[in-house]
Amino acid sequence: MTHPWHDVTPGERLPREFTAVIEIPMGSSVKYELDKQTGLLKMDRVLYSAVYYPANYGFIPQTWADDDDPLDVLVLCQEPVAPLTLVSARAIGLMTMLDSGKMDHKILAVAINDPEYAGFQQAQELPSHRLMMLRRFFQDYKTLEGKEVEVEEFAPVEASLPIIEQSLELYSARRRRGFGRGSSLH
Repeated sequence: MTHPWHDVTPGERLPREFTAVIEIPMGSSVKYELDKQTGLLKMDRVLYSAVYYPANYGFIPQTWADDDDPLDVLVLCQEPVAPLTLVSARAIGLMTMLDSGKMDHKILAVAINDPEYAGFQQAQELPSHRLMMLRRFFQDYKTLEGKEVEVEEFAPVEASLPIIEQSLELYSARRRRGFGRGSSLH
């Protein structure tokens, strides 16, 4: 069985364009996440608040982020995308959160093969209301769990590129050394 984190190639035109693996479709109130051991998706929880994911949510394969997970990506697309679907995506910005005291970067991207979003090159080109909705979701979605989240304004695409490169390098270094429990290769 192919492991979506370890066996999927992140892309040929990195860091600006990459393959995203979708975990959560736009419109879902269910928080799915990758089971690092098996490569399957598991239901983490149903969101405590009356909110839903405002974009398709997933990760860039073969990356390692500061939160010890693959690097998160929000993929804008006019349709919800099924979990474990591979999407050709292009970075357009960066959203940084402080989640329970830990830095948590989220790459904002567009689906390259969606004509409604394919032309966007920068987050700031999107309607301001769309950016406010994305940011507000992450400010609110853990409130009823009693967790505090701080969300910065969206940064331009240039801020996302070193984050993607660093997470690819961290993954490569960890893969060479071997992964710890819970994230091992098959």
